[in-house]
Amino acid sequence: MRTLCSSTLIGEALLIMFAALVAMQLSDIGAGTIWAVSGVAMVLCVLLCGAITRPGAVAVGWALQIGLVLSGFVLPTMFGLGIVFAGLWWASVHYGRKIDEIKAARAAATA
Repeated sequence: MRTLCSSTLIGEALLIMFAALVAMQLSDIGAGTIWAVSGVAMVLCVLLCGAITRPGAVAVGWALQIGLVLSGFVLPTMFGLGIVFAGLWWASVHYGRKIDEIKAARAAATA
């Protein structure tokens, strides 16, 4: 699960950075506010990559996905991209857990 979720979160951090650059040009919100919010979200994405196996980390990831979708109120394109990344997040968590179960079963069988 760690690899799939981390890949999704790194892609999301890059998306947030590029969306912030676009939002600076297309919205009436100040650049400082955009970078403060985007910076926190990007740092949270990167930190969550290392903490994804800890309790509550998946829930924080879902909160990030909700925030990404809601950023569509600033930049309408983000509604669609947020839904795409929420789908990727679901797939990463769902299939990542299945992969972890298969690995644990194989390890138990060989031990």
